Amino acid sequence: MAHDHHLAPNAADVEAAHAQDVTETVVPVIPVVLPVVGALMMFLLAFIAVHMA
Repeated sequence: MAHDHHLAPNAADVEAAHAQDVTETVVPVIPVVLPVVGALMMFLLAFIAVHMA
């Protein structure tokens, strides 16, 4: 009689299989976020300059 042993997956193996690099999740958003943050920064700097003038 052959015994078919199915081992439960190791937690580290499951985590490695479903792990996603943080850089890979951020890179597609950069072309949207960068101009928005730049425009916001320019607005804030202009607001400060006008307010202090």
